[in-house]
Amino acid sequence: MREPLPDRVDALIVGAGFAGLAAAMALRAQGVDDLLVIERGPAVGGTWRDNTYPGVACDIPSHLYGFANHPNPQWSGLFARGDEIRAYLERVAEAEHVAPLLNTPMLDARWDDGVWRVRCGGAHAGEVAASTLLLACGRLTEPKIPDVPGLESFPGPIFHSARWDHTADLRGARVAVIGTGATAVQLAPELAKVAEVTLFQRTPAWIVPRDDHAYSPAERAEFASDPAVLTRLRAELYAEGEARFASRSGDRDAAAAAQAVALTHLAAQVPDRALRRALTPGYAFGCKRVLLSDAFYPALASGAVTLEASALAAVEGSTLIAASGTRHPVDAVVLATGFESTEQPYAELVRGEHGTLAAHWDRGMTSFGSTVVAGFPNLFVLDGPNASLGHNSSVLMIEAQADYAARTLARHPGVRRVDPAAEDAYTAEIDEAAASTPWISGGCRNWYVDERSGRLTLLWPGTVDAFRERLDTDGGEFLPVTIERGAR
Repeated sequence: MREPLPDRVDALIVGAGFAGLAAAMALRAQGVDDLLVIERGPAVGGTWRDNTYPGVACDIPSHLYGFANHPNPQWSGLFARGDEIRAYLERVAEAEHVAPLLNTPMLDARWDDGVWRVRCGGAHAGEVAASTLLLACGRLTEPKIPDVPGLESFPGPIFHSARWDHTADLRGARVAVIGTGATAVQLAPELAKVAEVTLFQRTPAWIVPRDDHAYSPAERAEFASDPAVLTRLRAELYAEGEARFASRSGDRDAAAAAQAVALTHLAAQVPDRALRRALTPGYAFGCKRVLLSDAFYPALASGAVTLEASALAAVEGSTLIAASGTRHPVDAVVLATGFESTEQPYAELVRGEHGTLAAHWDRGMTSFGSTVVAGFPNLFVLDGPNASLGHNSSVLMIEAQADYAARTLARHPGVRRVDPAAEDAYTAEIDEAAASTPWISGGCRNWYVDERSGRLTLLWPGTVDAFRERLDTDGGEFLPVTIERGAR
């Protein structure tokens, strides 16, 4: 029997990945127990449920890529596999008694008479009224499909890396991988173990050593028996991450040192000069996400993966035509082409006091505190505008936002509206801080910047420490917000 939606809740959380679970835990810690979590997918996990491609793993150290109040002594190594992270999130949800309504997408949400009226579909279709709406929908959820002539008529298997087709038999097949970002550098070497892989590279990436290693049984036993050891390790990993901000954000000396590491890594693993030139970026270090891999360059250098050093330009039947003019007959195509990051799909579904969130963000996502938006009362967006990181764990940002939202709900019941002037001022601060960084001026295209306005809309242009301080200061009393205390 289908479980019915409640008529009304104090807080409705959309999404059951890291952000949704963080929000539920933070709200309950502040005494907000009347909450509901809905999830469009069949299980918790978000990104780590959806991405099951060969080689999928995190590029943030595992003991930093988890909730502070749920340390995991059993991570297999320095960098966790995707299936480990999904299992970890499932265990956290069970331990915290977070039971989302699964297969229940948000169809739309509208602010009406002091509440959010959220229409749900799928397994629990209906409408629920919520005093507060928390969007924990993620930023890497909708695959980006390139606009390539003839792509739709390719006769063989073709799928995005985030929608891996496990029914496709790629053993011995000629497979084209489109893209050279974080997914492709993990995927291509693994796929090359069973298939003939041709990699289409629009732009090379800066890649530094991964230096991954497994934790021994003795280490894992020590982590489990002495929590202080894990606490110290997490603090060390956090400090290392914060130190990376300088090289990623444009500090000249730090960027030069990190770039030298990347070039040394390339030279050590790719002896062929022509191939090395093709793999050397022509833009500033940090402009795109810096990648970690010890397997990518050797796969190319050995010939296990063939590099096509130009973008996919067209498809004619089963032949892929590169921008260079080279033709590649293939049997299957994997699109490692990223996600719709700057224009979030959920924004069209959310209607505030003056229109949709998509309309409010028509020149790029904006907010106050990277979490609340003018014209959208009692709405919190986790992992949204300027809340991503290029140097440290995004879970740290999510936890800070969840705590910010929970404090606000607990301390300020009623209808809370963000002052538009505060949002404008915060946006101007972001723009000023970003202007001199490689993300804006480094000579590349990246998924951090909204192409409609040229604004940095995904990354927080500072350290995690600075973000926490900002939310603690402004979130403590939530100063730029007017509150109607009678509404509930």
